[in-house]
Amino acid sequence: MRWYQRFFRRERTEKRLDAELRFHLEQRIADLVAGGLRPEEARRQTRLEFGGLDQVKEECRDVGASHLIETLIQDLRYGLRQLRRNPGFTAVAVLTLALGIGANTAIFSVVNGVLLNPLPFAEPSRLVAVHASKPNFERGAISFPNFLDWRKENHSFSAIAAFRSISMSLTGLGEAERIDAEFITSGFFPLLGVKPLLGRTLAPGEDRIGAAPVVLINEGLWRRKFDSSPDVLGKILTLNGKGFTIVGVIPASFHMGIMHGDTLPRDAYIPLGQWVNRFLTVRGAGLGIHGVGRLKPGVTLEQARADMAAVTAALAQAYPAADRGLGATLVPLKDQIAGRVRPLLWVMLGAVGFVLLISCVNVANLLLARSTTRKRELAIRAALGAGRWRVVRQLLVESLLLAVAGGGCGLVLASWGTRAGLGLLPGGLPRSNEIGLDLRVLVFTVLVSLLAGVIFGAVPAIKGSRLDLHETLKEGGRGASGIHHRAQGTFVAVEMALALVLLVGAGLMIRSMTRLWNVDPGLNPRNLLIFGYAFPPSMSTASADEVQAECRELEDKIESIPHVDAAALTWAAFPMYAEDDLQFWIDGQPKPPSTNEMNWALSYVVEPDYFRVMGIPLVRGRLFTERDTDRSPFVVVVDDVFARKFFPGQDPIGKKIHLNRFDRAAEIVGVVGHVRQWGLDADDTNPLRAQVYRRLMQVPGAVGALPVTGIDVVVRSKAEPAALMESIRRATGKLSKERVMWGSQTMEEIISGSLAARRFAMTLLGVFAAMALLLAGVGIYGVVSYLVDQRTHEIGVRMALGARQTDVLRSVLSDGGRMALTGVALGFVAALGLTRFLAKYSLLFGVRPSDPLTFAGVAALLTLVALAACYIPARRATKVDPMVALRYE
Repeated sequence: MRWYQRFFRRERTEKRLDAELRFHLEQRIADLVAGGLRPEEARRQTRLEFGGLDQVKEECRDVGASHLIETLIQDLRYGLRQLRRNPGFTAVAVLTLALGIGANTAIFSVVNGVLLNPLPFAEPSRLVAVHASKPNFERGAISFPNFLDWRKENHSFSAIAAFRSISMSLTGLGEAERIDAEFITSGFFPLLGVKPLLGRTLAPGEDRIGAAPVVLINEGLWRRKFDSSPDVLGKILTLNGKGFTIVGVIPASFHMGIMHGDTLPRDAYIPLGQWVNRFLTVRGAGLGIHGVGRLKPGVTLEQARADMAAVTAALAQAYPAADRGLGATLVPLKDQIAGRVRPLLWVMLGAVGFVLLISCVNVANLLLARSTTRKRELAIRAALGAGRWRVVRQLLVESLLLAVAGGGCGLVLASWGTRAGLGLLPGGLPRSNEIGLDLRVLVFTVLVSLLAGVIFGAVPAIKGSRLDLHETLKEGGRGASGIHHRAQGTFVAVEMALALVLLVGAGLMIRSMTRLWNVDPGLNPRNLLIFGYAFPPSMSTASADEVQAECRELEDKIESIPHVDAAALTWAAFPMYAEDDLQFWIDGQPKPPSTNEMNWALSYVVEPDYFRVMGIPLVRGRLFTERDTDRSPFVVVVDDVFARKFFPGQDPIGKKIHLNRFDRAAEIVGVVGHVRQWGLDADDTNPLRAQVYRRLMQVPGAVGALPVTGIDVVVRSKAEPAALMESIRRATGKLSKERVMWGSQTMEEIISGSLAARRFAMTLLGVFAAMALLLAGVGIYGVVSYLVDQRTHEIGVRMALGARQTDVLRSVLSDGGRMALTGVALGFVAALGLTRFLAKYSLLFGVRPSDPLTFAGVAALLTLVALAACYIPARRATKVDPMVALRYE
């Protein structure tokens, strides 16, 4: 076709467009004037709705008439104008999306920091956690002699190292204080790829027993105690009264707590061979030592497991008394660190996904309602030549603009919420210091925002493009189709179902926590305080009698403080705080050939007042007395679980047991109640529950070890225990300025900490469920209000024909009730899947996944909220004036 033919055809087309457009614009102005607007206001509103003649003509041309970029820019400009013309709608939609996207971003930042980001070590995929496999402990501690043999005999690791946490008294640098330290073997830092800021790491052989005492310090201690002096190398650091030569400074970016799943920084790193512990050289004594290894290139985890199985089998033949029945457990280091919280975090991410879906459904309903008021505009655009895809694209662009704005606001909310939420995280959440908004989180937010825009914009856009031009232009866009009603009803049912799923999950978690708080821990936690106490370093050479005298004086000083009922000392283990175990066999039975074939029990070393202070009841027999000394018969107290397990149907009082590595038998003189060592929720499922108590003064070597290890003190008070610490410090400070107290906690705080992960899950699920309930209520309110508005004429006719207000109220409530009940029914099915997941990963306690009380209560709550949301527009419908309503059309 020649150019002038195209020109004249385009001219004729534009003239036709001008004429048709002017006709519809004039018709729109006439409609507005008939509705009561002044001509000037009608013309101004028409210009706002259609953007003027030239703009509408330009935007309604075929896409092929201009470049794609130009048309997209036009769509963006027009979409921004449309959103700017409706500030109320835009604000509600953006805020709704911001809540959903912000919650998703915040939780994803946690998932990203804990689960997805690689470990902050060199080649982290080759790092493996190494444990000893033994009875009752799949990931048990490794004895130091075994570790040395494992390191020497394996063929799978390029390097393997061991570590063990300890607290020590630091003196000689100002006021004495207690620091957290780590025993390590040589090669530990090179294995992880950590380089010192100053000096060097441990040299080969410096971890052996008897080597020269050297120490690596953390950058924080270096700055705090040595003012970042470069001359720190070669200086002496006094720990537990012993001098260690500083050979290096480890950067603060290395966080040792990641290896243990805690958040405690370590101030010093000491060769493991420097540990003053008489069991360090005993094969089979774990002592809390664990390992980490780096696989050789090309070696798989399964190959390494087979290799270590051969190594441990050879050691079992060489040392049957200690190593028979003992193996090695290898776990990818990332799984070791974050594996226990993985199910919990995925549940949280799924829950916020539901919140986002509910937000999208709400915005989709808003868009559907808004599309009804825009039907005339869209019909005019279609009549002027805009194809269906052109209309769909325009509406999707507007949805994406809303989503991008919601994502931006959501990112701000997530940044604030993440910082605030870190205070709610369980204290033991691994890698919590790595949680933040990084590039991956930003990309996630962008993708979620765009996906949300497509999800909530697709249905309204498609339905908005399906118009009967003749009817729409003739009727002016009034009224709503049944298709819109059905779509909005479906959306309401979906968000009700999603809200029910979250409410059921939160309800089950709340019921689990309620059951847990009603569990008897086996002691009285009220007004009970525990703290650590370190003796003066000068007492490291004191006799046993001198240490005993120091212990008695310490108890007397504390008990003399006002409001203190009693105080007692304990060592090595404490309920829900620290554990220890021992092996034994019953008197009269043959001694098992190996340690791992003996009976196992939890071990507590205590002083006589311990049971009274802790509130542990005596079941039968007697407790320890001051007459039970190292010169009297060896006696123990056991719990009722021990009595039932090893002396079923018998009275254990007077029975004797032989404790491994002790030369004499111990007589059972008392039975006390069981204490839930492993926590309120996990104790019943742990295979190691039987408990044995020994008196501190009767345990060989224990008294002599106290000046080095320190001791725990438990205090029962009449007042709030935390307020006593300053009085205790003043009282004990009179004994010696070199004494150090640390780590004060109430027993209620310890119990609460053991439930921190459950409380974290319950709190977040509760927050998400509340958001879902609010959004669902707002959603059904908006839909019912819209439907009432669309039915104003019908309601007026019915009332004019004699319908009562109660009939109208019942009709509107029944419409909303049907939508809500449909959603509740769908939600029941979906909730069963979530609850089974919660039960599978032991997130529930004392309640069934299909608990009828929870399901019924949640269904009733959701239905009541839905009816309450329906009542306001229903009540408004009953106040319709029939004469006004009949003129509505």
